[in-house]
Amino acid sequence: MRQVYADGGYTGDKLTKALARHGKWRIEIVKRSDRSTGFAVLPRRWVVERTFAWLNRNRRLAKDFEATVGSSEAWIYLASVQLLARRLARPTTNSVAMPG
Repeated sequence: MRQVYADGGYTGDKLTKALARHGKWRIEIVKRSDRSTGFAVLPRRWVVERTFAWLNRNRRLAKDFEATVGSSEAWIYLASVQLLARRLARPTTNSVAMPG
């Protein structure tokens, strides 16, 4: 994974500098059009919202209970591992039985 989608609030060098310490990243800022009024669907915004929804399925991540950033980060990693493990354990519908 080497691309980051960020909200318009992250415009500027602060995010770029923070990510530069962790390798080479491509950052795409998703902004609202100045001409749109009312509700408008933003491209790729659903990726961020879907990820937050997956993480918030874990009760501990639903609210900000942690005292340190390191603790919060550890729980996010655990939630991501749990999600990945569930996906790997799920049987695929396209699997073909091997002769044997």
